[in-house]
Amino acid sequence: MDYETLCAYLENKPGARRDMPFGTEVLVFKALNKMFALVAWQDDPLTIALKADPVDAIILRRQYQAVKPGYHLNKKHWNTVTLDGSIPDEELRRIIDESYRLVVQGMTRADQAKLQVKGWRNNGA
Repeated sequence: MDYETLCAYLENKPGARRDMPFGTEVLVFKALNKMFALVAWQDDPLTIALKADPVDAIILRRQYQAVKPGYHLNKKHWNTVTLDGSIPDEELRRIIDESYRLVVQGMTRADQAKLQVKGWRNNGA
């Protein structure tokens, strides 16, 4: 997945917006004020950090060499994924969707309502 396709997919999430709170090296995508993806947009190949369920994070790391514990993030809950072509785009979209879902799931119901996420359910509530 190339940079433009990746950013378009991330920005298409309800309430998603770009930010650079850590300087120009990392492009942060947020749902409201919660980070769900961090893109090292100047890296070649690109890398993206995504939130993950702790068990799923370990499974992904074992399944793909391109998935490592989150760089400068809580390694239990975040993975850094190198977009070197070894992970199919469909799988990459799935783990992006999961990162977004986990972040939205942790929001208050009021914030979830602000997003007006169609078809999204908080399975834990």
